[in-house]
Amino acid sequence: MGRTKLFGCLDIGTTTIKVIVAEYVNREMNVIGVASNRSEGLSRGVIIDIDRVAETIKKTVEEVEQKTNVHIDSIVLGIPANQLKIEPATGMISVSDNSQSREITDRDVQDVANAALMQNLPPKREVISIFANEFIVDGFDEIKDPRGMVGLRLEMRGTMYTGPQTIIHNATKAVEYAGLKVADYVVEPMAIGQTVLNDGEQDFGTVVIDVGGGQTTAAVIHDHKLKFTYVDQEAGDFITKDISVVLNTSMEDAEKIKRNYGFADSSSASDEDKFLVKVVGQDDKVQVDEKYLSEIIEARLKQIFENVKNALDKYSALDLPGGVVLTGGTSAIPGIKELAEDILETHVRIYVPEQIGLRHPEFTTSVSLITYSGKQTEIQGLVKDALMGNMVDQKKFDQEEDNRWHKKKINKEDKDKESFKVGEPLKKSASNVKDFFKNFFD
Repeated sequence: MGRTKLFGCLDIGTTTIKVIVAEYVNREMNVIGVASNRSEGLSRGVIIDIDRVAETIKKTVEEVEQKTNVHIDSIVLGIPANQLKIEPATGMISVSDNSQSREITDRDVQDVANAALMQNLPPKREVISIFANEFIVDGFDEIKDPRGMVGLRLEMRGTMYTGPQTIIHNATKAVEYAGLKVADYVVEPMAIGQTVLNDGEQDFGTVVIDVGGGQTTAAVIHDHKLKFTYVDQEAGDFITKDISVVLNTSMEDAEKIKRNYGFADSSSASDEDKFLVKVVGQDDKVQVDEKYLSEIIEARLKQIFENVKNALDKYSALDLPGGVVLTGGTSAIPGIKELAEDILETHVRIYVPEQIGLRHPEFTTSVSLITYSGKQTEIQGLVKDALMGNMVDQKKFDQEEDNRWHKKKINKEDKDKESFKVGEPLKKSASNVKDFFKNFFD
């Protein structure tokens, strides 16, 4: 049977707070529980009231626990791209204190990751995540997993993601006030990119645009790495506010109107299809046609996409072969794909999660967090554990390995003896005998 792991991930969005619990069996994800509640205490993706956010997190976690009968004490926390900085990180350690080579262990991997983390950060910034791109053993590079190799010197070349201390501190405190621990921090656009893009799109380069409720995030993924992010502080909530102001209706009614009658491309909307609007201060409802509504929505979306385009054009990112993948709750508005293609001048597709019960783009970030966490390699897990301070006790690990090897050897010897007794011959085992765009954004 395959090894089963449980993961719980937290997506603190401006509009909703979501918690997903999933199990991984043989690297296949199975979502076993999800809950979401209206966000309180956030503005434009940033926590402004820790206590209110903590209350919502606690409530959402309790709902998931009731659904799944699984107790959650730690969570993988998504961190938005606000003021995110991406920079190289390098570290080097001596594997041995003398001139004698020895095998590289799990602890050595963590030690070289710690060496890479020992860089002087600017004031008020903190490391969110670190990713190992390659290891170098005694000058031999492009090594993905150095464990078991022998050498004197181990180096790591990686990518470090840093963010404002305030954002990370407030999110961490909200989780702790909810009675939980943070098991890992994940940069949201990095998780989204590795989830919504296929191998070719990640390799040759693609832009992912997440149009959420509180903000819009554009991320450039190239060579399977997050290379650039841009955050625009306008998104779905601004569209709702525009509808509320122009039609003189409440925010609650404006949100319902947007979801039920909204269309992003006014040229395809009809002025004959009408709906009733409850106007503040009037007893009688007012008729509004869908074309007029779409003009309100289109105006705001045009502004958002033009801001994104201006930021991406500085790096010629929209010339990448993968084009644009659009996701986030606001991307569910009909006609948004055509509008985005017209403004961004590249091909666009919309990503919708495939998991049952989560088939709406508003769940993309949550699904991406759980998928990214479950598919991390052992090496990446060791590097991230070093960041979180979860260091391997190598002596204890070695002793456990010795015990497992000893038991395995005894079992094999007993099996071989038994085979020999019944006259069966012992079986002998036979021995079985991307440069394109490589430096883009580097």
